[in-house]
Amino acid sequence: MTTIRDPLWNNIRVDSVARELMDTPVFQRLRYVRQLGWAFLVYPGATHSRFEHALGAYNLARCSLDMLERSGQLQRVRPDEGSIVCAAALLHDVGHYPFSHALEEIGASHHEEVARSLVTEGPVAAVLESALGRDAPARVHDLIRGASASPLQRLISGSLDLDKIDYLKRDAMMCGVPYGEVDVDRLLDALIVVDDLSTGEPTVAVHEKGLAALESLLFAKYQMYRNVYWHHAVRSATAIYKRLVDDALAEGSLQAASLATFTDEGLLISLERNGSGHVRALLAHLRGRKLYKRILEVPAAELDESSLEWIATDRKRALRTEDEMAERLGLAPGELVLDFPAKEGMLGVDLPIVRRGGRVEHLTSEGLARAINLPKLSEQLYRSARWLRIFAVERREVDADALLAELGAA
Repeated sequence: MTTIRDPLWNNIRVDSVARELMDTPVFQRLRYVRQLGWAFLVYPGATHSRFEHALGAYNLARCSLDMLERSGQLQRVRPDEGSIVCAAALLHDVGHYPFSHALEEIGASHHEEVARSLVTEGPVAAVLESALGRDAPARVHDLIRGASASPLQRLISGSLDLDKIDYLKRDAMMCGVPYGEVDVDRLLDALIVVDDLSTGEPTVAVHEKGLAALESLLFAKYQMYRNVYWHHAVRSATAIYKRLVDDALAEGSLQAASLATFTDEGLLISLERNGSGHVRALLAHLRGRKLYKRILEVPAAELDESSLEWIATDRKRALRTEDEMAERLGLAPGELVLDFPAKEGMLGVDLPIVRRGGRVEHLTSEGLARAINLPKLSEQLYRSARWLRIFAVERREVDADALLAELGAA
C-alpha cells in the first residue's frame, strides 16, 4: 500500500493495481483537467482537478467495501468484484473533456462513452488485464457506464454513487462554501446487499436508518447546484466557452475527435494558436474574466419548461436563435448566448430501501410511505435551482416578455 495525503479524506491508501493505473498517461491527464470547469472565476479556490476527485471516489469505494465485508454483505458477490469496483471508481472520469461537463452540453459524446476506448484499450487495459483478468477492462467500463450486472453497480453509477459523495464534499470545501455537507459515515454504514425486487439478483440498498443521511446528500446536491454549479457568473463563463468551442469546430480550427485528448490549458493554447480572430476574441473574454452580463433571468418554476427545452437539447437551433436575437439587439454573432442548463435526474432517487423489520421497498418517483417524499421534493428543488438566462457582451434594456415570447416561438 502507498499512502497519499488528501485535503478531504486525509490519508488515502492506494494498492498496487491503483498505483499502476494512476501512472498511465490516460489517468495523469486528469491532473490538468479542473473538476469545476470555469467555477474558479467565481470561487478562486475551485482549481482542484479530476485527478484528486478520482482518488477520493476510489477511497470511498474501498471504505464501502470494507464496511460491507465486515457486516457479511459480500458473501454472494464474486471474490474479485471489489477490485473491479475500486478500479471503476478510480477510472470513472478518464473520458472527461477540458473544463468539466460543458462540452457535453453542445452535443459531444458523454464522457462515460469516451472512456470506452481509454479503459478497454491501451495501457489502462493492459494493467487491468494483467492484474484482474482478461475480462476486467470490459467489466470496469460496464460499471462506469451503469450497464453492469454486478451487485455493486449502485456504488459506481446511480442515485447513491460514491462519485457524488466525494465531489459534493470536495467541491464545497475547495469553493469555501458550507453547502456540501453529507453524513458520509452514516450513509456508508447503512449500505446493505439485498435481492432486487424486480430481478431477484443481489444489489446494493440502503437501510431505513440511513434515510436521513440520504436526505443530506439530496440537499447538499441542490445547494451546490443552486449556489456553485449553476451560479449565474459560472454559467456565463460556461456559455461563452461553449460558443467558443462551437465556433472553433465550425471553422475547422478544432477537431471534435481530439477534444477528449486535451488538458484545460492545452485546449486554450490550441485555440489561441489556431483559432480565427473571432474565436480568439471570445477566448479573451474568458482569459480576462470579462464575462457577459445578464439581460434576462427567469426561474424555471415560472416558465413552461417543455416549450423551452430545445435550448438545452437542440444546439443548432440554439445557436441560430442566439445570432438572430443578437442581430436584433445590434450585437455581433457570439455576443449574445442562451443558457438553460439541464441535468436529467439531477436530484433523482431510485434505489431499494430496507425497512427496520427487514421488508424491502423501492424508493422511486412514487415516494415511500412514512418517509419524506424525496422524489417529489427532488423535482421541486430542481426547478428552483434551474434558471433561464440570456447573457450579452454588454448590458441592454430589453422587454422580458417579448424575449420570452420570441424564444417560445423560435
